[in-house]
Amino acid sequence: MTTEDPRTRTQEMNIPGGEPQPGGWTQFGATPPRYGAYPSPDGADQSRTGAYQSPAGAYPPPPGAEPPAPPVPPSGATPPWRGGIGRKALAGLALAAVAVGGGVTGALVTGAANGTPAAASPIMRPASNAAGATVADVARAVQPSVVSILVTGAQGQAEGSGVILSADGLILTNNHVVAGAGQGGQVQVNFSDGKNAAATIVGTDPATDLAVIKAQDVSGLTKATLGDSDKLNVGDAVLAIGSPLGLEGSVTAGIVSALDRTVSVGGEQSQQQPGLPPGWGRQQQQSAPTTIGGAIQTDAAINPGNSGGALVDSSGQVVGINSAIATNGGDGNIGVGFAIPINTARQVADQLIKSGKATHAYLGVNLADPTGNTEGAVVASVQDGSPAARAGLREGDLITKIDGTQVTAADTVVGRIRSMTPGTKITLTYVRGGDSATATVTLAERAAES
Repeated sequence: MTTEDPRTRTQEMNIPGGEPQPGGWTQFGATPPRYGAYPSPDGADQSRTGAYQSPAGAYPPPPGAEPPAPPVPPSGATPPWRGGIGRKALAGLALAAVAVGGGVTGALVTGAANGTPAAASPIMRPASNAAGATVADVARAVQPSVVSILVTGAQGQAEGSGVILSADGLILTNNHVVAGAGQGGQVQVNFSDGKNAAATIVGTDPATDLAVIKAQDVSGLTKATLGDSDKLNVGDAVLAIGSPLGLEGSVTAGIVSALDRTVSVGGEQSQQQPGLPPGWGRQQQQSAPTTIGGAIQTDAAINPGNSGGALVDSSGQVVGINSAIATNGGDGNIGVGFAIPINTARQVADQLIKSGKATHAYLGVNLADPTGNTEGAVVASVQDGSPAARAGLREGDLITKIDGTQVTAADTVVGRIRSMTPGTKITLTYVRGGDSATATVTLAERAAES
């Protein structure tokens, strides 16, 4: 929740004894060693072992030359490449290549013919993707489409990020970024070129923690290219772009650590005190928690101020809206961040732009977590006439799966349902009186909070 890091693109190493491959690298430099190129210091026959002699067969002789005789180890000596020292040297070489190259695959392999260990050629992964674009190229292309947002309200200032949706100023962000504006608040957008503009709120959707704002009197903006979050795989390379702690245009790199996470965000929101440098004098403001389903987990560094910014794949397409981080008692990054899938965000944004509100699928139950070590979601009550009631769910049922996917807690159900569209049919697996059963439910539409 493997593909390559966006900092890297696979290229084969130059193979010793062959012609250098374009863009390759070896520990020998651009030109691989040749047979007979490194005579022994005393001018001894090169068929014998010497200070600069290569293992037998490692480098084939040039056409027409007689191959050297296999080296004869001294009596009682350990044959070359068989002892522990040779293995350690090879392992050390691979480790050094990892440290220097930033992406090398090295290994010790054993030849089937004689059992002699040999060093597999490391695979160098330069800082680029399959299309030849480096991390810098991707970041440079996407940064103009990501903005910094400053919200001033009755309780102070809040910072965040946003993604440009249109050339005339429509911007997607998190609801919790702009929630502090309230009545009479001000929203300012700062662009990557140093310009800024006032903005108005087009619509918000607390249920998915998304909002759309519009920068005033602007044109010709670079809108983001939206990707398909359903095509993401664990291990895919991603970049997080935003304004952590007010540091605009920051870029961090990582991978997709997991998919389809259910997370509760909110409860506390960090705000910046006016007149102080970014990251100084931050205050915590209480806000209503929101459950997000289908979230993308990433180890790309996300910090306060990244909210609403872009999570992009190695081709520069936005695949998520950075929204939350897990913390270990503090408010900084520990390598566990979460983004709302762009497919969900796009659907909500389209509704907000058209009507200022968003509608969502709903099941029609109140849920609670089971006690003890039991996983699932307990149906605390069923609303009359709801999809759940029509499907035959009852109070006390324990929902254990949605479309075959395990339900670990009540939040899992809430998050999954919120990520679906009205009219979607789902299969619920539940336990009643110790017996397992299934029910097919057609989700209905309910307007989200305004």
